[in-house]
Amino acid sequence: MFYDPPPPPSYPARPTYPWQPPAPPPPRPQPARAPIGHHSDLRLLRGAYRWQRRTATITALGYFTLFLVLSAFAPHVMTRTVADGIPAGLLLALLQLPVTWLAIALYEHTARRRVDPLADRIRKEAELDARRGAAR
Repeated sequence: MFYDPPPPPSYPARPTYPWQPPAPPPPRPQPARAPIGHHSDLRLLRGAYRWQRRTATITALGYFTLFLVLSAFAPHVMTRTVADGIPAGLLLALLQLPVTWLAIALYEHTARRRVDPLADRIRKEAELDARRGAAR
């Protein structure tokens, strides 16, 4: 067993063997900006997306729940004839499809108005961060 003593402090550190790779360069300082994962815009995006889901869900499920409650607790309303012998229950059931379309349209509208602009801004910032990281 051979012991290789450390070099004196006045000499720079040299590899023991000539085929050893050079020491890695010191790490570069990170930018002062917070990384994209901790950005406050992500919280805004999550909140906008949550609001969007709740609005569309309440629209579709709220109407369906109303239909079920009327069917269970107000059968006299559901069996009442509305026009030309069509019961109100059948008319309300047929309106379920347009209400679902309305929920989808509301979902798309809120996506274009609230969620998409935030997502686009975050995407652009992430691309800039990626380019800055690649340039280092």
